[in-house]
Amino acid sequence: MKTSIQRETVDLSAWPDLVVIYLGMRVRSLRGVATLLSFGPRIQASVAAAPDGLLHHERFLFSLLPPHFAFRQYWRDFESLERFTRASPHAEWWRAYLRDSAGTGFWHEAYSLRGGFEAVYVDLPAAVGMKEFAPVVSARGSMFTARHRLQRQGEPVAPPALREEEFYGDR
Repeated sequence: MKTSIQRETVDLSAWPDLVVIYLGMRVRSLRGVATLLSFGPRIQASVAAAPDGLLHHERFLFSLLPPHFAFRQYWRDFESLERFTRASPHAEWWRAYLRDSAGTGFWHEAYSLRGGFEAVYVDLPAAVGMKEFAPVVSARGSMFTARHRLQRQGEPVAPPALREEEFYGDR
Protein backbone atom coordinates (compact mmCIF):
# COMPACT_ATOMS: atom_id res chain seq x y z
CA MET A 1 0.00 0.00 0.00
CA LYS A 2 1.37 3.36 -1.02
CA THR A 3 1.70 5.93 1.75
CA SER A 4 1.23 9.63 1.12
CA ILE A 5 4.19 11.81 2.02
CA GLN A 6 3.47 15.23 3.43
CA ARG A 7 6.41 17.58 2.82
CA GLU A 8 6.40 20.84 4.83
CA THR A 9 8.59 23.83 5.57
CA VAL A 10 8.24 26.93 7.74
CA ASP A 11 7.66 30.57 6.89
CA LEU A 12 10.26 32.57 8.85
CA SER A 13 9.39 35.92 7.25
CA ALA A 14 8.04 37.20 10.59
CA TRP A 15 11.52 36.69 12.11
CA PRO A 16 14.03 38.07 9.58
CA ASP A 17 16.73 38.36 12.27
CA LEU A 18 16.16 34.91 13.83
CA VAL A 19 19.09 33.50 15.80
CA VAL A 20 19.37 29.82 16.72
CA ILE A 21 21.74 28.94 19.54
CA TYR A 22 22.91 25.54 20.69
CA LEU A 23 24.31 25.34 24.22
CA GLY A 24 25.91 22.30 25.80
CA MET A 25 27.58 21.14 28.98
CA ARG A 26 29.77 18.06 29.18
CA VAL A 27 30.90 16.48 32.45
CA ARG A 28 34.69 16.25 32.78
CA SER A 29 34.95 14.93 36.35
CA LEU A 30 32.77 13.52 39.14
CA ARG A 31 32.31 17.06 40.50
CA GLY A 32 30.81 18.00 37.14
CA VAL A 33 27.79 15.72 37.65
CA ALA A 34 26.57 17.94 40.49
CA THR A 35 27.30 21.06 38.44
CA LEU A 36 25.34 19.73 35.48
CA LEU A 37 22.38 18.73 37.65
CA SER A 38 22.33 22.13 39.38
CA PHE A 39 22.04 24.01 36.09
CA GLY A 40 18.94 22.18 34.86
CA PRO A 41 16.40 23.76 37.26
CA ARG A 42 17.96 27.22 36.89
CA ILE A 43 17.78 27.07 33.11
CA GLN A 44 14.20 25.79 33.21
CA ALA A 45 13.22 28.65 35.55
CA SER A 46 14.79 31.23 33.25
CA VAL A 47 12.94 29.75 30.26
CA ALA A 48 9.66 29.63 32.23
CA ALA A 49 10.09 33.38 32.89
CA ALA A 50 9.62 33.84 29.10
CA PRO A 51 12.43 36.30 28.39
CA ASP A 52 11.61 38.82 25.70
CA GLY A 53 12.64 37.44 22.33
CA LEU A 54 12.88 33.74 23.25
CA LEU A 55 10.64 31.92 20.78
CA HIS A 56 11.33 28.30 21.71
CA HIS A 57 13.60 26.16 23.92
CA GLU A 58 14.42 22.45 23.52
CA ARG A 59 16.58 19.97 25.47
CA PHE A 60 18.88 17.28 24.06
CA LEU A 61 20.94 14.44 25.43
CA PHE A 62 24.14 13.92 23.44
CA SER A 63 25.60 11.15 25.57
CA LEU A 64 25.34 9.44 28.94
CA LEU A 65 29.04 8.54 29.16
CA PRO A 66 30.34 11.12 29.66
CA PRO A 67 27.14 13.00 30.50
CA HIS A 68 26.65 15.65 27.81
CA PHE A 69 23.42 17.66 27.69
CA ALA A 70 22.44 20.49 25.37
CA PHE A 71 19.72 22.99 24.53
CA ARG A 72 18.57 24.63 21.34
CA GLN A 73 16.94 28.03 21.55
CA TYR A 74 15.31 30.17 18.89
CA TRP A 75 15.54 33.94 19.49
CA ARG A 76 13.68 36.68 17.62
CA ASP A 77 16.94 38.57 17.04
CA PHE A 78 20.51 38.88 18.28
CA GLU A 79 19.68 41.95 20.39
CA SER A 80 17.11 40.11 22.52
CA LEU A 81 19.54 37.20 23.00
CA GLU A 82 22.34 39.60 23.92
CA ARG A 83 20.07 41.50 26.34
CA PHE A 84 19.16 38.20 28.07
CA THR A 85 22.77 37.05 28.37
CA ARG A 86 23.92 40.34 29.87
CA ALA A 87 21.15 40.54 32.47
CA SER A 88 20.46 38.64 35.68
CA PRO A 89 20.43 35.72 36.27
CA HIS A 90 22.44 34.69 33.19
CA ALA A 91 25.24 37.23 33.69
CA GLU A 92 25.86 35.98 37.25
CA TRP A 93 25.88 32.34 36.14
CA TRP A 94 28.37 33.13 33.39
CA ARG A 95 30.71 35.09 35.68
CA ALA A 96 30.71 32.27 38.24
CA TYR A 97 31.21 29.63 35.57
CA LEU A 98 34.17 31.44 34.04
CA ARG A 99 35.81 31.60 37.48
CA ASP A 100 35.28 27.85 38.05
CA SER A 101 33.83 25.42 35.51
CA ALA A 102 33.28 22.96 38.38
CA GLY A 103 34.22 19.79 36.52
CA THR A 104 32.38 20.57 33.27
CA GLY A 105 33.07 21.97 29.85
CA PHE A 106 30.64 24.36 28.18
CA TRP A 107 30.05 25.29 24.56
CA HIS A 108 27.64 27.24 22.45
CA GLU A 109 27.16 27.84 18.75
CA ALA A 110 24.87 30.52 17.34
CA TYR A 111 23.56 30.77 13.80
CA SER A 112 21.89 33.87 12.38
CA LEU A 113 19.25 33.79 9.64
CA ARG A 114 20.64 37.08 8.37
CA GLY A 115 24.01 35.40 7.99
CA GLY A 116 26.92 34.38 10.11
CA PHE A 117 27.59 32.02 12.97
CA GLU A 118 29.73 32.08 16.06
CA ALA A 119 30.95 29.63 18.67
CA VAL A 120 32.71 29.54 22.02
CA TYR A 121 34.09 26.58 23.97
CA VAL A 122 35.05 26.92 27.65
CA ASP A 123 37.15 24.34 29.48
CA LEU A 124 36.26 21.74 26.87
CA PRO A 125 39.32 20.03 25.39
CA ALA A 126 37.17 17.54 23.47
CA ALA A 127 36.24 18.33 19.89
CA VAL A 128 32.56 19.32 19.71
CA GLY A 129 30.56 20.84 16.86
CA MET A 130 32.57 23.18 14.66
CA LYS A 131 35.62 22.46 16.81
CA GLU A 132 35.66 19.06 15.05
CA PHE A 133 36.75 20.59 11.73
CA ALA A 134 37.65 24.28 12.06
CA PRO A 135 40.87 25.77 13.44
CA VAL A 136 40.57 26.69 17.12
CA VAL A 137 41.64 30.20 18.11
CA SER A 138 41.72 32.02 21.45
CA ALA A 139 38.51 33.88 22.35
CA ARG A 140 40.35 37.13 23.03
CA GLY A 141 40.39 40.57 21.49
CA SER A 142 37.99 40.76 18.56
CA MET A 143 36.94 37.13 19.22
CA PHE A 144 35.92 37.76 22.88
CA THR A 145 32.20 38.53 22.42
CA ALA A 146 29.42 36.98 20.36
CA ARG A 147 28.70 40.45 18.93
CA HIS A 148 32.19 40.54 17.42
CA ARG A 149 32.24 36.86 16.38
CA LEU A 150 28.94 37.42 14.50
CA GLN A 151 30.45 40.64 13.05
CA ARG A 152 27.55 42.77 14.34
CA GLN A 153 28.03 46.51 14.20
CA GLY A 154 27.31 48.92 17.03
CA GLU A 155 27.51 48.73 20.78
CA PRO A 156 26.08 46.00 23.03
CA VAL A 157 22.47 46.50 24.09
CA ALA A 158 23.47 46.41 27.78
CA PRO A 159 26.68 46.72 29.82
CA PRO A 160 29.00 43.77 29.25
CA ALA A 161 28.41 40.77 31.49
CA LEU A 162 32.15 40.31 31.78
CA ARG A 163 34.96 42.37 30.33
CA GLU A 164 37.88 40.53 28.80
CA GLU A 165 40.34 41.88 31.36
CA GLU A 166 38.12 40.64 34.22
CA PHE A 167 38.34 37.13 32.80
CA TYR A 168 41.99 37.01 31.76
CA GLY A 169 43.54 39.43 34.25
CA ASP A 170 47.22 40.03 33.60
CA ARG A 171 47.83 36.86 31.55
